[in-house]
Amino acid sequence: MIVARKTAIKNTKKMKVDIWADVMCPFCYMGKRKFEAALQRFPHKQEVEVIWHSFQLDPALTPRPGEDLYSYLARIKGQSRKWSVKFNKQVADAAKKVGLVYDFDKVVVNNTFDAHRLIHQAKKSGLGAQAEERLFRAYFTEGRDIGDHKVLAALGAEIGLDPKDVKKMLESDAYADDVRKDEAEAGKLGADGVPFFLLNGKYTIIGAQEPALFLEALEKSFYEWKKKERPTE
Repeated sequence: MIVARKTAIKNTKKMKVDIWADVMCPFCYMGKRKFEAALQRFPHKQEVEVIWHSFQLDPALTPRPGEDLYSYLARIKGQSRKWSVKFNKQVADAAKKVGLVYDFDKVVVNNTFDAHRLIHQAKKSGLGAQAEERLFRAYFTEGRDIGDHKVLAALGAEIGLDPKDVKKMLESDAYADDVRKDEAEAGKLGADGVPFFLLNGKYTIIGAQEPALFLEALEKSFYEWKKKERPTE
């Protein structure tokens, strides 16, 4: 479902698509793939700028020794472990349909705040999308601990960041305010879950919707943006 907000369309060189996500959110990774599929079919994709924003599903998360993903999800949802295993099997099957491999047996449950700080550092070098993708794959497919600073430095190096710079950043509180600012903005927009998409500052889509819906939203948003930004064309 596409929801229109009462807001003015800003003057920008490219039409912006803002996406809020958490790298421990399985539906965010699927939503990313489905949106990308729509964007590839969109004839004006070169005039679209995608901007990733931070959102933590469980900001107070503290790792518990010996607690795997199934037990963690069962605990926070008030369900049985058996339910959790079945639910995650369904999620993994859905991910497979969009070309993703989820290995929930290997997932390391940890707080994602530092991972989001890494994404903001990467954004400064134009590598925000690469960081987002790499962290998703590290968490869901490879079973990497994305709360571990050594792991984050290594992942940062893989996308082109200096691991020493990443380590220095993680040892400080750099980009902490950026993460919190993103989350505050999401709250103002009424986003209480992710993935949350905002197209052209006006149209919102919640969840890992199908590519056809994203394409429809892109077309609608782009038409309005183009009409405002290029009135004589």
